Amino acid sequence: MTMKTKEEIFAEHISDWLKAKGDKKKRGEIARHMVYVTTCHKKSVARTFKRLQLRDKTHEERRGRPTYYDKATDAALRNVWEAADYACGILLHAMIRDYAAVLDRDGMWTHGDEATGKLLAMSERTVRRRVEKFRAENGKLRKGRSGTSPSALKHIIPIFKGPWTDVSPGRGQIDTVAHCGESLAGSFIWSVNYTDAATYWCIPRAQWNKGEEATRASIQEIEQKLPFPLLELHPDSGGEFVNWHLKRWCDAHDPPIALTRSEPYKKNDNMYVEERNGHVVRRYVGWERLDDLEIVPVLNELYDTLAPYLNHWKPVRRMIEKKRIGARYVRTYEKRALTPYERVLVRGDITEEIKEKLRKEHTTQNPLLLLGKIATLKKRMYDIQKASRNREATG
Repeated sequence: MTMKTKEEIFAEHISDWLKAKGDKKKRGEIARHMVYVTTCHKKSVARTFKRLQLRDKTHEERRGRPTYYDKATDAALRNVWEAADYACGILLHAMIRDYAAVLDRDGMWTHGDEATGKLLAMSERTVRRRVEKFRAENGKLRKGRSGTSPSALKHIIPIFKGPWTDVSPGRGQIDTVAHCGESLAGSFIWSVNYTDAATYWCIPRAQWNKGEEATRASIQEIEQKLPFPLLELHPDSGGEFVNWHLKRWCDAHDPPIALTRSEPYKKNDNMYVEERNGHVVRRYVGWERLDDLEIVPVLNELYDTLAPYLNHWKPVRRMIEKKRIGARYVRTYEKRALTPYERVLVRGDITEEIKEKLRKEHTTQNPLLLLGKIATLKKRMYDIQKASRNREATG
């Protein structure tokens, strides 16, 4: 059963309305009925009946511009579009004349002269608009389904903006640092840097390029070297972290590792690791381009020495308050700077077994010897890079 339009309902009652001329009571009943049936306003009932009474029945009313490109023209355009392998409207407009000529030459053009003439005179904008309509009707031609849509994954991995002041150990920020020199072109070494938000425990690792598998392998090494369980990773929105490879690894971990991300283009969401990128990676490794694969194990050996030095012997002073007074900020810091090792020892949510293990490691270390070994490894790393440059130059 088809629903009648409002105009059809009014047309059925117009004879009763005209017969009731001068009878206010009868017309009031008709008006209330029309309001109930059509849900229109009572003041529009009389106007609608008058419009129907004055309408000329000899022709159908049509509003707007007359149709120029009819169905025959659309059929001709669709024929060219299919022959052009469903090209976009901009590209199709440039092909129409050639395609029509070739199809007509080979007896494959079945459209009349009028439709052909209109097609050849069609503007680029009109072609684009009509091709978009074709694409909407044939949605399957636009694109297939994907099970690894990056946009869908970014909705799955939530944005976390803080606060970071009361998080437990094991919830840290992670970022990559490019050792590319002055150019991002080609292959080179990247550092993956992890900084724990609660204790400032820092663990950097080196890898070749920043592929998904290489980044996940670096994170797995970071997890093994972390003295307490890894509970959460908080990277930026870069593709080396926001991918299904890392997401599945975090979900399959026992217990699962939470994966959050910072808001795009908001570096301060990762303030701890961004600070460590400069104070650790850039300070001890530098800005020079490292593009020799042999450097990766040497740089990781340097990081294996640098991490104990930073975590046991390098104090960090945490900012505890920031207030804005007028046009400037007033920052309040801890009275005494603490090393990450000392921060672990005063935490009540870290087991005594972990603390005792760190105490034994601390008694076997010498910061001066660690610094000497760091300098030696850094020299070896740059000697390899220099030899690589010389080989390229003599080529």
